[in-house]
Amino acid sequence: MAKRIGVLLSGRGSNFEALAESVEAGRIPDAEIAIVVSNREGAEGIEKARRRGLDARVIPSKGLEREAYDKLVVAALLEKKIDLVCLAGYMRLLSPHFVTAFPNRILNIHPSLLPAFPGLESQRQALEHGAKFSGCTVHFVDENLDAGPIVLQACVAILDGDTPETLAERILLEEHRIYTEAVRIVLEGRYRMEGRRVLLNAPKGEGGK
Repeated sequence: MAKRIGVLLSGRGSNFEALAESVEAGRIPDAEIAIVVSNREGAEGIEKARRRGLDARVIPSKGLEREAYDKLVVAALLEKKIDLVCLAGYMRLLSPHFVTAFPNRILNIHPSLLPAFPGLESQRQALEHGAKFSGCTVHFVDENLDAGPIVLQACVAILDGDTPETLAERILLEEHRIYTEAVRIVLEGRYRMEGRRVLLNAPKGEGGK
């Protein structure tokens, strides 16, 4: 039976599109995107999901307390029997209620090498700090900002002439690659937790090398 993925987004949904393409191409096997939810009316990612024929819902967050809103989203995800929640440019901090509902079953992609440069404008932070490398991180989500256990990271060199925009473009290519890889690892159970460390097992068929 296919594992069911729920995607949460607030904007253009480029990481959602990358995941959807990976599911369709079999790079994330035995899986389907069962629902896409946005907290914002008019989010481009929702329109992309609808064009793909997916169950795409807008649950507006404006005016709602965080936990009250999260209960609405959790209910929608439970209704669809979601196995894994993927945040794809979802501009909200999850409440303890949400995290408890899906323990170690929520992934996020962040455009920096966490724990460096959490929060917004990570590329600008990296440039202003004078970092020589940046990148992206897929991590499990807890109730703190960009602080959950790290699953995968990819490194991107910072060039002398980089702007936040040019750096973001190169990082985004790596985001699309490692998010697919991380989702597959988690859905296939090819990892174990030791404290904050996510220890990855060899892919099936490689004899544990």
